Amino acid sequence: MTLLAVAVGGRGLVDPQEPVLRADDEALLRGRAAFETVRVYRGEPYRLIEHLDRLAQSAERMGLPSVNVLELGGLAEQAVEAAGVGDAVLRLYWTPGNGEGAPTSLALVSELSTHYDALRERGQRLIALRGVRAEEPWLLPGVKSTSYAVNMAAEAEAKRRGADDAVFVDRDRIVLEGPTTNIWWRRERTLFTPALELGILAGVTRAAVLELAGGLGYEVVEGAFPLADLAGADEAFTSSSIREAMPVTELDERSLGRGPAADELQAALRAEATLDP
Repeated sequence: MTLLAVAVGGRGLVDPQEPVLRADDEALLRGRAAFETVRVYRGEPYRLIEHLDRLAQSAERMGLPSVNVLELGGLAEQAVEAAGVGDAVLRLYWTPGNGEGAPTSLALVSELSTHYDALRERGQRLIALRGVRAEEPWLLPGVKSTSYAVNMAAEAEAKRRGADDAVFVDRDRIVLEGPTTNIWWRRERTLFTPALELGILAGVTRAAVLELAGGLGYEVVEGAFPLADLAGADEAFTSSSIREAMPVTELDERSLGRGPAADELQAALRAEATLDP
């Protein structure tokens, strides 16, 4: 990740090479911090308000100090402007500091990898991995925290097995989500996706797909579905802020068909994000 710009609460823009966290910040010591990843199109962060709202909700659920949404939004604007590029990745962080002083707010802008366009052209290969359904409130269902070691380990395991990414299933083989994505699949004109009640993350791009699908003539059904439903689908894809709508062409080394929904929703997302008709 090549940092292009960094803005810090109370300080504004700083040199991207300059340290900005205390050594005793709980984000470092315990992974107690909330974050968001936002895609920037033509210099504009996509659905920034929704990301800020979710960041505030995550912080509240984790017992962190209340997020200063206005400050973080201002830092985001400063960092994006300073980066001076049209398409980029914006990351927002809210940490509690050391618990004695003020919390820390950060906005980081980095280059957007070109890897995703090539992956979209080929289609991604997934493997199913056992995950944990966040059924209890202390498991922080739907919270986006910096405690991401398990998610990164799942991605690494998928790559070790020759896949691109993973999809989590619970002990009953009910489909949950990917390490950094939501999962979708299609049968005829119906799209299926796991329900938020399963403890998955309420993805901002997931919400966008829910809104856009109806205009493209698709019905959407949310619920608890077995892995066999995904494996037998007409097509499948994932959604996330950075990867957008990404086709899935293989699950557990078995081919999945490539259909129109992923490409249609990808085009609709890009059109909304860039304000193209």
